[in-house]
Amino acid sequence: MKNLLVDLGRHQSWADAESWRALEKCAAAKDDPSILNRLHHLHFVQQAFCWLIQRKEMSAFPMTTPGDFPSFAALRSYARESSVALADFIDTVADERLTERVGMPWLKREPPFSIAVGEAFMQAVMHSQWHRGQNAARLRELGGEPPTVDLIVWISNDRPAAAWERL
Repeated sequence: MKNLLVDLGRHQSWADAESWRALEKCAAAKDDPSILNRLHHLHFVQQAFCWLIQRKEMSAFPMTTPGDFPSFAALRSYARESSVALADFIDTVADERLTERVGMPWLKREPPFSIAVGEAFMQAVMHSQWHRGQNAARLRELGGEPPTVDLIVWISNDRPAAAWERL
């Protein structure tokens, strides 16, 4: 299970970087409220899950809004930080931590709801994939060319590292 999660974390960061690269090539995408809001949401959730699975106090989690980022570049910096941090966490986490339970504070349920760290990581990865797909569809509508970021493509290209520095 750990090897699969490591691959998914590395793929996520690579796919995030490839998606950002494509978005940067399309001026209309850089100003599109739907894309900007979704980018913020996608990376905000990555940060929230990374914070959660590292067992940091959620009351201290830095809440942000899309308006907190004055430029596309500032939002990209935030995105890189969240994407890389999540991939790095799963890369280094001990196997036994994957089955430890973490509460889901944003799901207000009685009794409180919890999932395994590995499940929380999987949720973050799947959530990100969903929103990258939405942004790819919107990018095409705006005249841009979305990248192919399928897991199988990443694997067939020998699992390249995320190239955030090329943005």
